[in-house]
Amino acid sequence: MKQIIQSNGGAAPIGPYSRAVKAGNMIFFSGTIALTEDGNMVQDSLEAETVQVMENIKNLLEDAGISFSHVVKTSIFLSDMAHFAQVNEVYARYFTGDFPARETVAVAGLPKGAHVEISVIALAG
Repeated sequence: MKQIIQSNGGAAPIGPYSRAVKAGNMIFFSGTIALTEDGNMVQDSLEAETVQVMENIKNLLEDAGISFSHVVKTSIFLSDMAHFAQVNEVYARYFTGDFPARETVAVAGLPKGAHVEISVIALAG
């Protein structure tokens, strides 16, 4: 049985998908880019963009009644692997020990000209 997790804030999806779907005791979160609640992209700097992505994820996790401590897997998509160290530094601020499993890959392009997109899988609370 699947359940769509509704979100109270943040930018609306930019396509035909749900932001998060609960299946059993797992919650699958769609890829998140640096969109603000009004739909604008944060692209002042790579750090600012990554912070917005992580804050968007934090808000989605909270909407699902959980936190970063429930995340078991992340996928990071970068427009260029040269961004890895800076994105990794921001990403690490949001986790405290017991880091989730993860992969990081470079891709040919991301929606809305994003430089970073992150998706997560988490345990339901």
